[in-house]
Amino acid sequence: MKRLSDFVKEKRKEVNLTQEEFAERAGVALTVVRKIEQGKTNLNMEKVNLVLRMFGHELAPVKSKDLHK
Repeated sequence: MKRLSDFVKEKRKEVNLTQEEFAERAGVALTVVRKIEQGKTNLNMEKVNLVLRMFGHELAPVKSKDLHK
């Protein structure tokens, strides 16, 4: 499974955007993109989803019982 930090960084580079350009387009602060790409763990889920929506993805809570299906 790919880490969130790696996924965002790779996808951002694929579309040839700097962190600053990407943050502006995603509608988040530059610090949000930096924290995600640095692998910080204390992130605001709404902000993370704004970033992920740029690539057609979204995070959502998952019940542990659903992981074992």
